[in-house]
Amino acid sequence: MKFIFADSLDYVDPAFDFIADRSPAERQPYWDDAYPHEILGYAPYDGVLVSRGIVGDHRVKGKYTASQARRFGLVGVRKFLRLDKPEFTHLDIFGDCGAFTYVNEEYPPYTPAEMAEFYDECGFTHGCSVDHVIFDFDPAGVGMQGGVADARRRFDITLENADHFQREAEHIGASFTPLGVVQGWSPGSMAEAARRLVTMGYEYLAIGGMVPLKSPEIKICLEAIRAAVPASTKLHILGFAKADDIDSFHGYDIASFDTTSPLIRAFKDAKKNYYLPGDGLALRYFTSIRVPQAIENPRLQRSVKRGMFRAEDLVRMEGAALGSLRAFDRGEADLEETLHSVLVYSAPLFEEKPYEDCKNSPALLQLAKRYRETLSERPWQQCPCSICAATSVEVIIFRGSNRNKRRGIHNLAVYKNHIERLDLKRAVNRTDEISRRLCAAES
Repeated sequence: MKFIFADSLDYVDPAFDFIADRSPAERQPYWDDAYPHEILGYAPYDGVLVSRGIVGDHRVKGKYTASQARRFGLVGVRKFLRLDKPEFTHLDIFGDCGAFTYVNEEYPPYTPAEMAEFYDECGFTHGCSVDHVIFDFDPAGVGMQGGVADARRRFDITLENADHFQREAEHIGASFTPLGVVQGWSPGSMAEAARRLVTMGYEYLAIGGMVPLKSPEIKICLEAIRAAVPASTKLHILGFAKADDIDSFHGYDIASFDTTSPLIRAFKDAKKNYYLPGDGLALRYFTSIRVPQAIENPRLQRSVKRGMFRAEDLVRMEGAALGSLRAFDRGEADLEETLHSVLVYSAPLFEEKPYEDCKNSPALLQLAKRYRETLSERPWQQCPCSICAATSVEVIIFRGSNRNKRRGIHNLAVYKNHIERLDLKRAVNRTDEISRRLCAAES
């Protein structure tokens, strides 16, 4: 099972100064910055996915600048992502249309011919057909029952585009592997879409529309799809938001999935921001410690405008929190002293009150409990990755993209190791099962 990282220009500045909190004045983003595989020295994934909607053009505003989009088209995806070195050439590079970027449009802005040409000219190894997201979902839907008019219209558009895309890929002698995208409003409709895609000649299917679904709902869809297609058909899950639950999906013979979850959770999850391997095949999670910039944080600035705090007092509290964390890391401050400094600064951030006025509030007490666990375990000192070795306690501090994304890249490395351990476990289990069957046959 391949872990494909959905990239969105997720790079960091290797020369960032954590004490001064700034990059060098001469820094040029992208050119001076490092992708995860560069800053770690190895790829913490089996491949990368780039969405057409992220690159952008005159029809869809992407995340790339105009000059980055031009360079992407000129040099191709592998060189743009700096995956053209020998140690990275084995990595797959998937492409999709970025259907969520045009979800409110009546029709996708890209034609099958355009996308086939885009994938081929830019050097993708795998390319998804042009789909149109269906958000409606009925877990009890059987066959083609149900489905509002718009869902059925999107279903038909997705399949028509897939048919044209497959034909176009064959016509141009495409160097990439085409994936037919499955969309549907129920397990039954998704199974029917998968069946039709296989009839068109697709041997690799990408299951779309999974982002808002819960794990049990995704499994129902996979069961229906698996029952409708040959066992040799490979399945990819697009935008797999339940990535941490991947072990429970091993029975569905998933070939690959893409996700940003380990990186995104570093700065968008309320509690699970830092990963470490746990007991057995589990993952352990730790809460990062929030120390935002006092003069830039909107909530802290509101408290200044209300006269609750003076700006200089917040700056002093911010400095005390950072100083305590760094001293704690060096063994020069104890846990309770460090925790107190952090909570004094956290009170106006979470409660918009001075610490003495809210230190016994349920929210602050819960926060203190999670912070105490993080400080007690010192997880950044347990990790051998190059990020934790180089930045130490800075990686656990929730503050600005250069810390937050470094923590996310660390998570990618831990998660990739997690996937490898799961694959090894499955291989051992298969070997044991074969041995048991042979022994039974001999007896």
